Amino acid sequence: MKKRMLENNIDGVGSHLENPISYNPEIRIIAEDYEIPQLKKKRRISVLLPHGYETSTKSYPVLYLHDGQNLFDGGGPYGNWAIDEKLSDLSIKGMGDIIVVAIDHAEEERVLEFSPFKETKWGKGDGKKYLKFLVETLKPEIDKNFRTLKDREFTGVGGSSMGGLISIYAGLRYPSVFGKLMIFSPSLWITPKIYFDAINFHQPYPTDIYLYAGGDESVNMVGNVEKLKQILEEKNKEGTKVNIELRIDPDGKHEEWFWSQEFPTALEFLYFRN
Repeated sequence: MKKRMLENNIDGVGSHLENPISYNPEIRIIAEDYEIPQLKKKRRISVLLPHGYETSTKSYPVLYLHDGQNLFDGGGPYGNWAIDEKLSDLSIKGMGDIIVVAIDHAEEERVLEFSPFKETKWGKGDGKKYLKFLVETLKPEIDKNFRTLKDREFTGVGGSSMGGLISIYAGLRYPSVFGKLMIFSPSLWITPKIYFDAINFHQPYPTDIYLYAGGDESVNMVGNVEKLKQILEEKNKEGTKVNIELRIDPDGKHEEWFWSQEFPTALEFLYFRN
């Protein structure tokens, strides 16, 4: 198990002290080869614990994020969200009390693993099996080994692109598990079936959704997320309680840097606005 603690100078505070205060999360690698029985694969799983976790007795809400290679510690070939730095900044502002679980993606099989549809032009989608792993295997272990707030209103899932798509389906298929969705630039172009699935969504308990898209992404990106928002909000007339915040960045591109900039605002909306 790997641990990493960094030190920040905050507005110069602590720069002249022998032991400056660190607001960075503690990064633990649960395993480099964590077993995914539903997919017969292994994967690196990381946990980012909030500043002060070791000296506290508190329990914390949890956010599960896909594409762990692109989230922190240098990131992948396309950049990274730098969530360790963003969580440190949020902690300074009193909004860092959250556990983030980062699941590495399947490299060249990423698209299939994040596709919830059985048939795709790339092959058979494994998204349903992947979600079963999150719900039936990973979440119970995280809840067992860390001080988590286990109920749905404290549990979120999120990602970008295909990771955003599978996060939508996590909320649609397991509304009793995930009460918060962080959806960045979702790949809604994969199939129109997702809109019909959204129409059938029903959850009598509140679900918070932060939805983001960039105006400089694919030609249909903004229209697709606006359509999804409209469909889900229509469900409120039938008793479903969906609270959606949609933000469109006119200059936003389909890149990690833009999702990194959006991460703090999304986290604040989902977990700390009250």
